Amino acid sequence: MTETTDTEGAPHRSESNRGLDSIIESRPIRARLIEQIEERTGSKVIVYFCGDRPVAPSQLGEDAIRHIYEHLLALSSDCDTKNLALFLYSRGGAIEVPWRIVTMLREFCDNLYMIVPYKAYSAATLVALGCDKILMGRKGELGPIDPSLQISPGPAAQALPPQEIGVEDISSYLTFVRSRAGLTDQSALADAVKVLAEKLGPPTLGSIERTYSHIRLVARKLLSLCKPPIEEPRMSGIIEALTERIYLHGHGIGRKEAKEIGLQIEIPDENVEKLIWDLYLAYETPLKLNSSADVEAFLSPDQDETLESNALVACIESVKKLHVFQCDIEFKRFRNIPPQPTINLSLQLGLPPGVAPGQLTQQMQVAVQQLLQQAEPALRAQVAEELRRQSPVMATGSRTIRGRWVELGAQGQR
Repeated sequence: MTETTDTEGAPHRSESNRGLDSIIESRPIRARLIEQIEERTGSKVIVYFCGDRPVAPSQLGEDAIRHIYEHLLALSSDCDTKNLALFLYSRGGAIEVPWRIVTMLREFCDNLYMIVPYKAYSAATLVALGCDKILMGRKGELGPIDPSLQISPGPAAQALPPQEIGVEDISSYLTFVRSRAGLTDQSALADAVKVLAEKLGPPTLGSIERTYSHIRLVARKLLSLCKPPIEEPRMSGIIEALTERIYLHGHGIGRKEAKEIGLQIEIPDENVEKLIWDLYLAYETPLKLNSSADVEAFLSPDQDETLESNALVACIESVKKLHVFQCDIEFKRFRNIPPQPTINLSLQLGLPPGVAPGQLTQQMQVAVQQLLQQAEPALRAQVAEELRRQSPVMATGSRTIRGRWVELGAQGQR
């Protein structure tokens, strides 16, 4: 149990997150499942699991590359890693990371596979493009690779999350203006582009264009690594399908659709599929993937801030090693405090014991000091309560702080 403080203005701390204890206790089960998948697929397995807990999602990040490398070194130190499989769960991440992961993995194997237990969206789908085979179960899902840009709302709206703009949305807007709205006059088209430039700004539009081109270049480079080689028309069809022909970024691509697109999908047998799903389930509880998305569920009525310590949000695991990513999660209500709040206070104070009214002159200094000390907690509590009562909730939010990778050892010890 972590410490709880009643100091006004400081966040309360919730119970210690059970995720770390759970991931340690279940390490032997997961290690055995990884071994069984290795035996049945003929490949060594590394798990990279980016949890998508609603209040604290994680993504593919370059900070994980160094730790994946440690697993690769450990696996290659005493066995042949001719075939290597990356068991990946992620909703996406930085678009510069997939190329670095795939090229690093290929330094340690002849054949690279990817295992998709469930979600492998966006940047995770890019990783899949660089693999020779993609093992997908019935629940496996890939996604479009059209990236998004995060636009800061500015200092006037710090409580609000960054605005997300899909790169393909800009291209779709221009297509809409020309094709749907029927604008063909050059001056009218120029006005439409001017509105876009005023809304987003020239630097943002420049970033969108660079990202638009970069994602296609990376996808092509990743597909060119596959064995056997993918012919050019098929490669172009895959890239077009994943960037333009699927119009919703959140669309989940199942294994049948992925195969139709041209991806190198392999359907595992029932035994392997069960092992893959069981391994996914072994991460679901420690990473709290099914917990509430409502920030209010973590806040008490009389406390606008709380802190969950040592939350577990991501894992890198093999039979040799275990790394986990821990952080603290802050939950907070943002209130709209009125400029001139009316504070009504009611205090019941009495003279300290042993002080008679007739003696007040001689003991005035001591008595006043004691009265103030006696009144201070009640005053602070009443002021805080009055401010909360008069300040409507504008928004709620959560953020992760003090994130760090921790190695727990081969057997999961701290």
